[in-house]
Amino acid sequence: MLQTPSGGADTGTAPADGRSMSIGTVLNLLRDEFPEVTISKIRFLESEGLVEPRRTPSGYRKFSQRDVERLGHILRMQRDHYLPLKVIREHLDALERGEPLQLPAASQGARQPGSLDGGAEAAQDGPTAARVGRAELLATAEVSEVELAEWESYGLLAPSADGGYDIEAVTVARLIAELGRFGLEPRHLRIMKASAEREAGMVEQVVAPLRLHRNPQTRAHAEASARELATLSVQLHAALVRSALRSQER
Repeated sequence: MLQTPSGGADTGTAPADGRSMSIGTVLNLLRDEFPEVTISKIRFLESEGLVEPRRTPSGYRKFSQRDVERLGHILRMQRDHYLPLKVIREHLDALERGEPLQLPAASQGARQPGSLDGGAEAAQDGPTAARVGRAELLATAEVSEVELAEWESYGLLAPSADGGYDIEAVTVARLIAELGRFGLEPRHLRIMKASAEREAGMVEQVVAPLRLHRNPQTRAHAEASARELATLSVQLHAALVRSALRSQER
């Protein structure tokens, strides 16, 4: 059953009478659950045929409540299961036919290739469930081949031996593009990459003993701890940057 993204007084709510919504209203509804969603992302999903809002005679998009639920379902499958768009489309088609969805467990999508707790199952499922191909990266992040090649030359992104990318590469590519709008070039961002690698190394030092434990629950706790530490690290980094900016304004 599709879940409807929650809305709030500050973020916009769906019309109670079932009237159609603008793309801006839809964006506000989705952002409660999906803070990183953008209008460009919604338009891209439309261009891929995953959602089909009605168009007014003047060309404006008008989304129904069903469209919003469908978008929430798509974004949830990407976030929780790391599914590529082709597979998401197949699941949506099955849902339209009234068939039950057979989704992988959310923890499988989060498992990294080569992790100690994955075994043969990780080798089989991890690289495909949590990775995207080059073409899909370009399309989903809405960047050009020239841009991606330049970012790779500076070490900001890198494909694996099979030519695929970690799912986070999509977010990295989008953020690099957004920073570029402010004049920040790839050479300026190398310091951020180096800092991220140092933080990742620090997190790995904390959880490494847990990953080696024989108890599967302890190893699962290591993965959860790594994610929590990463979130706290990002929050601390953001707070430190804001503090530094305020200091410079004084």
